[in-house]
Amino acid sequence: MGDLDARGTPSRRFPPAPKSVAEARRFVRATLGDAAPDLVDTAQLLVSELVTNVVLHARTEVEVAARVDDGTVHVRVGDRRPDRGLVPHGCPAYAGTGQGLALVAALSSRRGVETGDEGKTVWFELGPEGPPRYPDGWEPPVVTPSGPQATVTLLDLPTALYAAAQQHRHTLLREFTLAVGAGQDFGVPPEDLAVALDMSQLFTASVTAALRRQPSEQAIRSLPVSVPSDAEPSVQILRAVLDLAEEGAREERLLTLPALPRQRLFHQWLFDQIVGQLAGAHPTAWTMVPGEPGTSPSEQAAWDPGQVQMSTVPTIAADEQNRIIAANGLVADLLGWHADDLVGRSLGTLIPEHLRRRHTAAFASLLLSGQPRILGRSVPLPALHRDGRLVAVRLFIQPQETADGRTVFVAHLAPRASVPGSSADPPGRVRSLAQGEPERLLPSATGGPDRDADRSALERLSLLADTSAALSNAPQLDEGLERVGQILTQRLADWCAVDLFTESGQVERVSLTHRSPRGHWPTEYEGPLPPVSDAARGPLARALHGAGPLLLTGPPSPSQVASPLDAHYLGLFQTMGADSAVVAPLRARRQVIGVLTVARRGRDTPFTEKDLPLVHDLVRSLAPGVDNLRHYQDTRNIAERLQRSLLPKLPEVENLRLAARYAASSATAQVGGDWYDSFVLPDGDTALVIGDVTGHNLDAAIAMSQLRSMLRGIAVDRQEPPEIVLRRLDMANHSLYRESTATCIYALVSGSEDRPWELVHSSAGHLPPLLIDADGRTRYLEDGSGLMLGVEPRTVRPRARDAIPAHATVLLYTDGLIERRGEHLDDAMERLRRHAATLAREPLDVLCDELLIGLGADSDDDIAVLAVRPVPPR
Repeated sequence: MGDLDARGTPSRRFPPAPKSVAEARRFVRATLGDAAPDLVDTAQLLVSELVTNVVLHARTEVEVAARVDDGTVHVRVGDRRPDRGLVPHGCPAYAGTGQGLALVAALSSRRGVETGDEGKTVWFELGPEGPPRYPDGWEPPVVTPSGPQATVTLLDLPTALYAAAQQHRHTLLREFTLAVGAGQDFGVPPEDLAVALDMSQLFTASVTAALRRQPSEQAIRSLPVSVPSDAEPSVQILRAVLDLAEEGAREERLLTLPALPRQRLFHQWLFDQIVGQLAGAHPTAWTMVPGEPGTSPSEQAAWDPGQVQMSTVPTIAADEQNRIIAANGLVADLLGWHADDLVGRSLGTLIPEHLRRRHTAAFASLLLSGQPRILGRSVPLPALHRDGRLVAVRLFIQPQETADGRTVFVAHLAPRASVPGSSADPPGRVRSLAQGEPERLLPSATGGPDRDADRSALERLSLLADTSAALSNAPQLDEGLERVGQILTQRLADWCAVDLFTESGQVERVSLTHRSPRGHWPTEYEGPLPPVSDAARGPLARALHGAGPLLLTGPPSPSQVASPLDAHYLGLFQTMGADSAVVAPLRARRQVIGVLTVARRGRDTPFTEKDLPLVHDLVRSLAPGVDNLRHYQDTRNIAERLQRSLLPKLPEVENLRLAARYAASSATAQVGGDWYDSFVLPDGDTALVIGDVTGHNLDAAIAMSQLRSMLRGIAVDRQEPPEIVLRRLDMANHSLYRESTATCIYALVSGSEDRPWELVHSSAGHLPPLLIDADGRTRYLEDGSGLMLGVEPRTVRPRARDAIPAHATVLLYTDGLIERRGEHLDDAMERLRRHAATLAREPLDVLCDELLIGLGADSDDDIAVLAVRPVPPR
């Protein structure tokens, strides 16, 4: 680059101020006036980035030199800080600013950096032929910080989230610094801002150096990072300055959006690790960090569209512009679309019109404030089918980062009342180990010199206890088997598989877990397997017939392949890789229900005969839990179908609007005894019913259906006042189903154009109806309350009569809408009153949906809501 040092090369010096960026651009354009216009534009862009870097990070006078020679543009940007090394951020192409070095690498024909005693210079050339077709990815050498150093260990560092958080931190601090330099007052002293910038750059350089020393494609990894021994005060200043910058972003004083919740939590963990470990504390793994909904580190792997396609739950993914970027066939079928037709559309396409404005506001609020509303929560709401009808779903949204640091919002839409678990992985999908605990690995799994003979009884008991607990504490079978797979691939094997018999006698691979996170495994080894024919002779077929545990000292022999099942099993071993394995049957209730396969790669620590007793104990421990979970899921699925079949179609009544919603518990996942009902009696009155049978199982659902049927029959046949109907219902329930208890409201609504509307009701221990006037005034109708059903059937029950003003709403609801563990009931009812008051003028469908969204997310109980509103003719 000596030609730029030659006499006569135009150059100019600029002060370390934001205005110098624009002045340097103008200088370059004036100096390179004879060059091709596109080269001049590119030179201006690169100079703008490089001068900004000097202003922000070197904070010295900046010298810019430029000339054009035979059509080639030569530019040099220098500062007076040779000790301040260049720090490449690795910004992706979509990042708007802060790409200085990355842009130089991508757009220049040649480039370099020169460091002397008095300064350093970045130079580049722009040739008329343009940049190379395949840029060489120039990365300046990372400068190691000088002075005494300490090592901070970042356990389970999520590389995708780190990239996203780093990009956001640099972008935010960059704009924040320029805004302060332009005169905005954020309350930060200039010296603190300089320290924060330096610390941020230093840490990026240290992590970049560590990543280069230990290249890996793992989604999470443990990384030793060098930091100055006296970095604690600087880290605290960086934390404080970043908080002020975030506040400025939330107040919309900056163009940069605030950090999303996971990024904020990540930075909090990062700073705590540096400060704590410099003070002598032990490292805390990122995977062990608790968080609020929407912030917890639940998904560590980088997102890619294949995850959506492999999901067995209706799933879509949207970007930060609210556009759908991936959808699977299940969500397309659920909502009447082709999956490819959904990609590129606004997420609002799937949202009912009456909730679209709310969705837009909530999404904008998340991006503008960084505060989650429904992230990480299970929210009951309706989705919009392509034909215009509403589909009741539970929505579960989690943010996830891509490999290049963008954020994607992944949403599961489970048809109510089927609730997705916290894991985004479907049954039968190959799962990689999400978090490592190398200090707990058994010697045979780590390749240490000690063999299985040295495994202590305590380690064996710990493995059995932890796998059993993981299964018994899981709400669903696939989640439990995922946890078991993680434990087994941490301590015993490189990969494991669980195959189970279905009700029809077929075999399905419900879990396949691998320790290594590399790539995606072929999907043909997931889900249903070939049939177990009489010809099958391989180890899997043998174990499915009760043989084992079987020790395999290598992949199944091709000579054993006598059926499609045998060939499929051999293909699994060849694809996953295995030099030894143990195949063991899972037995429950005196029959084989499935098979567990655990396999190791490598010949240093193969499975031996000494491992068979452990695997035998393992399957004996796991099989009852698998059987119980599967039986429980079958039972509650039956109850759900029963419960859904009993939800009535609301009657159409002149001058009366009705709306209702039902949502199963997000915790117990489907089964409960809540119900609502409405029908017109022969005398013309409209009956309203809401009730809650004690319990959350099949018995509760059956009892609910019996009570509902008896109440309908009594009410229609007798046409008596509500308190008499409830008394007859209680006596019938006591005679036929003595152990059943329930709460219930039975109400009659009557009125017409000629007479005012009124509500006559009696309550059997149920929460009082809420009357919501059109002007937002609310009051609970607490009269008419008596004992719950099943306590004293002969008790005299009270009756209440209340006028219903035109356009007022009577709301009946079950306790799942409002009650929260540890909260006083009065506080819960007051929250409902306030929320309902804000919805007084909304259509009933909107009112019901907003109540479920605002109050029913993550409810531990199922929810029923019934609303009625007199609407006089116009």
